Amino acid sequence: MWLATGYTDMRKGFPSLALQAQEVLRGDPLGGRLFCFRGRRGDLLKVIWHDGQGACLFTKRLERGRFLWPSVADGVVTISPAQLGYLLSSIDWRHPQETWRPSSVG
Repeated sequence: MWLATGYTDMRKGFPSLALQAQEVLRGDPLGGRLFCFRGRRGDLLKVIWHDGQGACLFTKRLERGRFLWPSVADGVVTISPAQLGYLLSSIDWRHPQETWRPSSVG
């Protein structure tokens, strides 16, 4: 999974985002990988991928808060499936904290 650093014009649909994935991120938008893009305000995220049958576009807008995103200087960032889950849950995917739960005494 690849994150496009900086911000992206969120008016773009799959064709324009796929072109950006190909030209800017140097990835194959039809190869099955996920490409994530964030809007300027930080509350909107789009993910594109090709599932082998067709183009897929997922969009999520946060009601509160912002998606944590790498700076423009970072270029392209790859993340794991677990980190994507944190990102979509608006959790700091760069430094997730393991929580300790006390065991029940019985």
